[in-house]
Amino acid sequence: MTESRMQAALLRENPRVFRKSFLKLYGCIFVGYLCSATNGFDSNTFGGLSAIPQFTKYFGITTQNQGLVAALYVIGNIAGSFFAGPCSDTYGRRVGMAIGSAICVVGAILQTAGTNLSMLMGGRFILGMGAVLVQTAGPSYVVEMSYPKYRAQLTGGYQACFFLGTIVSTWLEFGLNHAKTTLSYPWRLPLAIQGLPSVIILCSVWFIPESPRWYVGQGRIAEAKNILIKYHGDGDPDALVANLELQEMIEVIELDGSDKRWWDFRSLFNTRAARYRTFLVTCIAWFGELDLPPTSYYFPLMVKTVGITNVSTQLLLNAIQTPVMAAAALCGLSVVHKFGRRKLLMFSSAGMSVSVAIITACTALQAGRPAVGGTGIAFLYIFLIVFAFAWTPMQSLYPVEVLSFNSRAKGMAYLAFMNNAVKVMNTYVPPIAIANSGWRYYLLYVFWDAFGVVVIYFFFVETRGWSLEEIEDLFQAKNPVKASLEKKNISVAQDGTITHVQDDGSDA
Repeated sequence: MTESRMQAALLRENPRVFRKSFLKLYGCIFVGYLCSATNGFDSNTFGGLSAIPQFTKYFGITTQNQGLVAALYVIGNIAGSFFAGPCSDTYGRRVGMAIGSAICVVGAILQTAGTNLSMLMGGRFILGMGAVLVQTAGPSYVVEMSYPKYRAQLTGGYQACFFLGTIVSTWLEFGLNHAKTTLSYPWRLPLAIQGLPSVIILCSVWFIPESPRWYVGQGRIAEAKNILIKYHGDGDPDALVANLELQEMIEVIELDGSDKRWWDFRSLFNTRAARYRTFLVTCIAWFGELDLPPTSYYFPLMVKTVGITNVSTQLLLNAIQTPVMAAAALCGLSVVHKFGRRKLLMFSSAGMSVSVAIITACTALQAGRPAVGGTGIAFLYIFLIVFAFAWTPMQSLYPVEVLSFNSRAKGMAYLAFMNNAVKVMNTYVPPIAIANSGWRYYLLYVFWDAFGVVVIYFFFVETRGWSLEEIEDLFQAKNPVKASLEKKNISVAQDGTITHVQDDGSDA
């Protein structure tokens, strides 16, 4: 497979990035981005609150139950993942986002109004159930609505918007910690603000179009074409790219596929190509989550391990990590279309392994050596930068690219299940392991991150330059990795004929 029809069409049409229809498209996609922000609000909110004595004292949170309370959000994710995919497949991506957001609002209200540990835990569990629905529908919507040429940046931006939630929550906690009051609002307000993106989604999701690929899957071709012409073709019914997209969707999407059957998950495993795709999704989950104890929950604990005991300083360092990671993720997004997915992921995993090795050494030797502890904290930030540069955008971009349409929603639900199965272990274990083993526990992550480089090199298919429908064909090849790396892009003459083949590093 050496020629890309979509690449040829994109080269011929070459639309402006800020043309009128694209501005409308970006607004629609931003609603999907808020699904990622929903998860971001939780990830750092609990980590910061756990460093506030008033919060932990009020709910009776100790080192023995902290891991369970944190993990309940993840356990809710796992419970919700069993119906997240079928919901998005059956009722559409918009309805999936709406239902998930409504559940999140209920969870946020319950934990904010909590007067005991049971209410807090119940709210976190319900919030987790709703979050997995939006995390399944949101990225599917974003990748399916994205214009092919800018798919990498637009879809990768989904995970980068995770930091919209983390930045607001961590700095809010840092600011409220300076409030000299015995009232509970300094920690109740961060709990309440977790429902903000869900409220915005509920108010706006009805004003954006449904995914054209979902319409094609339902046999509603005319509606799919109208959306593609409006948002990808700038209103021109003869737009080359929009019409080619529709043609490829009709050729590839099955009208009687497994997405039409509520509990049919066989499409994730019933063929060699399906198993390969599911394997890659599993790898994204394991190497993307089991890279270090989740700093969003345990950053204050980790900096305390290297000698920082002041609560205000812990919260400040916790707040700084989020804008740093957001900037790194945006930098990664700016080059992903040039270097491809494989190279960035291998670079990131190698850098993570080296960083964790230095963090481990500094943690082991920091007693009585402030400079060594400071070096450990510095490399903790370096780790976060290297991780966010590639893995943050790739955690949403790569899975939705490699999954076929008929299994995309259920595949993303499977990804959520795997992500959270790893998170349960990686959330519940670290406080106990760090307390008992100290720096030795980090050695696990040093070897695991290095192993990730090997797996990515031998098994990860390069998706740069292929349309979503063409990526499905790659997995039919005898060696999908080799087929993806042999890709050639096409230059087109004014009459539409192919004149030469050249790799220009763009996405289709």
